[in-house]
Amino acid sequence: MMMGNVQAAADAAVWAIPPLWPLASSVAVNPWLGQSGHSLAQTAALMARVAGVRATMPRDWYRSRIMSGVVTDDDLRGALAASPGRARTLTDLMVALRRPALTPARVPTVTDLAAQVSGIDWPGIIAERFGAWAGAYLDEGQALWAAPHGSSAWTAWRAVATHDLAPEIAGLWGFAAFVADAPTSASDALAGATARLGLPAAALPTYFHALLVTLGGWAQVARHRLWQAELAGKTDATTTDFLTIRLMWEQALFDRYREIADAWAAAVATHARPPAPTDDQIVDAILQDACERAAQRDLARTLAADVPGEVPPCEIQAAFCIDVRSEVFRRALETADPGIRTLGFAGFFGLTASHRRFASDVAEHRLPVLLNPGFTSRSEGDGDTASRTAARATRAWGRFKLAAVSSFAFVEAAGPAYVGKLVRDALGWHGNAPPNDPPPRLEPQPDLATRVATARSILGAMSLTEFAPLVLLVGHGANVVNNPHASGLHCGACGGYSGEVNARLLAGLLNDPEVRAELPIPSETVFVAGLHDTTTDTVTLYEDKASPALDRARAALAAAGVLARAERALRLPRAGNIARRARDWAETRPEWGLAGCNAFIAAPRSRTRGRALHGRAFLHDYDWRGDAGFGVLELILTAPVVVASWISLQYYGSAVAPALFGGGNKLLHNVIGGIGVVEGNGGTLRPGLPWQSVHDGHSLAHEPLRLTVCIEAPREAMTGVLERHPQVRALFDNRWLHLFALDDAGRMAWRYAGDLRWEFEALAPLEIAA
Repeated sequence: MMMGNVQAAADAAVWAIPPLWPLASSVAVNPWLGQSGHSLAQTAALMARVAGVRATMPRDWYRSRIMSGVVTDDDLRGALAASPGRARTLTDLMVALRRPALTPARVPTVTDLAAQVSGIDWPGIIAERFGAWAGAYLDEGQALWAAPHGSSAWTAWRAVATHDLAPEIAGLWGFAAFVADAPTSASDALAGATARLGLPAAALPTYFHALLVTLGGWAQVARHRLWQAELAGKTDATTTDFLTIRLMWEQALFDRYREIADAWAAAVATHARPPAPTDDQIVDAILQDACERAAQRDLARTLAADVPGEVPPCEIQAAFCIDVRSEVFRRALETADPGIRTLGFAGFFGLTASHRRFASDVAEHRLPVLLNPGFTSRSEGDGDTASRTAARATRAWGRFKLAAVSSFAFVEAAGPAYVGKLVRDALGWHGNAPPNDPPPRLEPQPDLATRVATARSILGAMSLTEFAPLVLLVGHGANVVNNPHASGLHCGACGGYSGEVNARLLAGLLNDPEVRAELPIPSETVFVAGLHDTTTDTVTLYEDKASPALDRARAALAAAGVLARAERALRLPRAGNIARRARDWAETRPEWGLAGCNAFIAAPRSRTRGRALHGRAFLHDYDWRGDAGFGVLELILTAPVVVASWISLQYYGSAVAPALFGGGNKLLHNVIGGIGVVEGNGGTLRPGLPWQSVHDGHSLAHEPLRLTVCIEAPREAMTGVLERHPQVRALFDNRWLHLFALDDAGRMAWRYAGDLRWEFEALAPLEIAA
């Protein structure tokens, strides 16, 4: 076999794996990122082969929704009509629904076959040995005795594996010598193992994919390295090296257990055939679509409903992130004070900042992970050397407490002094303060032309053309304790960090007298930054000055917090004192995060104001009438919509395939390498959301539905954007997302049917002709 064929198959397998961001800046990722060019049924066939997991819910979940009347016959007929082939009838579907779907069966690897004939848990042994090495190799600062860096993953692994006797003790005799004799080049080793296992070119893509899947989150962390390298115009071979390492185990086990030859030949023959969906997988994809159509009907009724009462004049504006948790608070704020208008915009507020916090040397990329930093910023205060020294001393003290040499002595000497702190933490008596570094500033300061152009572009993207005397710019974050996944509750648009830095930077930019002189902002308008703590629904404003407008805003924000907490308490188990649960280090569900998200709406606020969307919709303010050339529309479809789809599909994947794409049980988590968690004391790194983030202990808290995107804009303009961006178009064509065009009354009128076609669909009463 040509070396190029092997490398191309390896590359395809690497790109089929989603990236996993480290815990410090974790963001939601579409677990089927590499399958966006396939339909749900096709992806179900692939994932059954390589991982033995489903891509849809169990059959009884769909059955219960149909029996309860949530999903109607019209929903089922619509899903059938949209299904490729359209050969099935409603009667056929109902007959299939009564049958239990077959459990997906993964095509066995050599490791699986060796375990069957030997009775030795080779998959578990490989997971343990690989995880022990990978945790050290990929460590991002947690280990005080870190593995040496600078060499490739392949070279680093060989250096360890040639001295690791654990495989030989388990029964794989001569493994260390086998690794020592392997080629020094990973590509040569990959090609050699492929030939030894008798793999034809046609079998390589799904077999390689299956091997990377067995590495779980470790392969995804390596894929993140490639993602970051590609953003910088470079490349990274770590994931391919991991594949080669995994293949070495396969070759060694194949040589050790020759009696598996016939079973292995059958597995290779299966891998050589293109994966094709079974009838069960096609039926389940139709049922999934029907459930999503039911949710779309509910959304259409909500958007079409009349909202009584006149809207008073706008006296305060408040811009929030499009995050679904902001929907609840925005609605509460406008209820508490009808003179306040809210608007939604991606929480990085258009500033792609690489930020260094006070007394920190770590560059935090507070921007969507799809982008590269465009600015650098820093929070340093006004020459407060004493404060910086104290902050650095605190970090050094923390490292001393954890160091391998000093940790035991520290516990012996200082342990009794921590009894009071342990009691306070256990009882939730300590307070949670919001981030309050000195004001951030751009360094170096861009020239005036750049600052003006940036401000003008951001205001246009926000559809902010009229200004109240007070404009609040409110980022969001989650203030929780003892939660390795805390950054996943922060702002995804800010790269998994809280959003106060971006809000404060934009407020500073828009308050800059030189910038304002070039923009149509009234002289009396003041911009004030704030931070919405989504766990407690409190808002901190970063402005100490008093004024009637600010006093009014603070009162309204406090009242809105009461309303929002009351609404959220209906969903949270054991809600009780919401503020206290944020401080409880034993609380596995401090908040639900974005669980329940199922819609994205880009339209003027008047289309959604006063309508209860129950914290399930991303809300982006957009008025196409002021979008000359539809540049903002293109930005929305290619950035916020894609980020929202990653969030939606991460929750979907963690619900339908928790064994592969879920984060496991929080009660068993241990942080490893500062990059992720394992269950217990080692093994496979767990990606995705912990089970407690999607399940309340009795039933799913997140309804696994693919995102419905509703945009008020001309269909021709949206079609043009999809034509120019085939990767975004693929998400809609293959129905990983659903797209609707709103009419001039803000109602869902046109469904995108794929292949750049639109269909009129009256989901709610419409005064429009087809």
